[in-house]
Amino acid sequence: MNHSLAAIAFTLCLAAAAHAENWPSWRGPAFNGASDEKGLPATFSKTENVKWSVALPGTSAATPAIWGDRVFVSSVDAQAGTLVALCLDRKTGRELWRKEVGVGLKQDDRSNFASPSPVTDGKHAWFFYGTGDLACFAVDGAKQWARNLQTDHGKFAFLWTFSSSPLLHEGRLILQVLQRDTPVNRANPLGATATDKPTESFLLALDPATGKQLWKNVRPSDARVESREAFSTPVPFAHNGRNELLITGGDCISGHDPVTGNELWRSASWNEQKITHWRLVPSPAVGDGIVLACAPKNEPIFAFKGGSAGKIEIAGAAWRSEPRGKESATIDLTSDVPTPLFYQGKFYIVNGGKKKLLCVEPKTGKVIWSGDLGGKAVFEASPTAADGKIYVMNHKGEVFVAAAGGDSFKLLHTTMMGDDTDKDLRSCVAISQGNLFIRTGGKLHCVGK
Repeated sequence: MNHSLAAIAFTLCLAAAAHAENWPSWRGPAFNGASDEKGLPATFSKTENVKWSVALPGTSAATPAIWGDRVFVSSVDAQAGTLVALCLDRKTGRELWRKEVGVGLKQDDRSNFASPSPVTDGKHAWFFYGTGDLACFAVDGAKQWARNLQTDHGKFAFLWTFSSSPLLHEGRLILQVLQRDTPVNRANPLGATATDKPTESFLLALDPATGKQLWKNVRPSDARVESREAFSTPVPFAHNGRNELLITGGDCISGHDPVTGNELWRSASWNEQKITHWRLVPSPAVGDGIVLACAPKNEPIFAFKGGSAGKIEIAGAAWRSEPRGKESATIDLTSDVPTPLFYQGKFYIVNGGKKKLLCVEPKTGKVIWSGDLGGKAVFEASPTAADGKIYVMNHKGEVFVAAAGGDSFKLLHTTMMGDDTDKDLRSCVAISQGNLFIRTGGKLHCVGK
């Protein structure tokens, strides 16, 4: 290689390194589903632009966490009937270590106990499971501590498999357990609810280094039965110098002081009829000083201005999409499962049932464009974005790439990354170090130019 070519190659390497970002948790480095990565492929398949593909010991809705050259993956071991934490080499996919964290697979046929996503700070990785098992490992695989939230705080009370992911933020490991206060009417030994007293929903902060409890706050709710259950994840939000944790569930959204867990504000209920089966899945989304909360079952999305205090009536929302049954151009602006993405000044919302992607103005709720993704299945994975592209996968493992921004919807690419037997896939496309990490039913694919 001559000196000119060497200089060009070196410059390209520096440029790539300058844009490399870690993906430390489910919603990425900024907790909004977006990354500043560049040079990502718009087209790929099982045979094109794939750096490696590795078999996993079982299925999971968990999104990989990536830091540097390590990829952290939560999974079940389907053959052993256990819950495992995995660490892979980012460059090759080679398994570096595997640790058993708990026992059990699932309590229903739609998901399993390995659904929560891991989180890492590059020195340690934390793995949480629907059984309540929580463990911390050093990046070399050395176990630091472990505990079980059901042992510490009582049996969980969920009709479906509990799957809230942990949040690592400002020296605290934050977890939420938003559950019903009545026994679950299901043959469910691992998640059976004690009947001698009502259960409480709560927020919990732990010392990441030791697992020691820093605070626990009960989060009350007027919701009933299953409508008290939430599978969302806490999201941090900073506005005008105030830091808070955003929590959705129990028919409302609330903001909390991360130092104490005390509630700063909450919205009024969006479930005025007290319907009992409105479990909540989407996590809060923030952008441009606006906080989004998605009501379930094709009900509206509500937007609130940052800096709220006390109780906010629904009429005080910055905007809301139209409810079901009302003739409106924004009738598709709803999300039962996927968490909205905030990227380059816009919200991107996936209507999973109608297979639509919508671009929304944060301040007003105006739908800039709406496009049909198509495909063979519904969408329950949340969209992610980088390099001007939006990535989202459906239940069957079809991955769709759309152009971000612009005045109209542009579908750039569609490819099937799943296998024939794949179903109910919910893992997000993680983006790190110039690569896409796509988790299907039994494999993890690393995609890059």
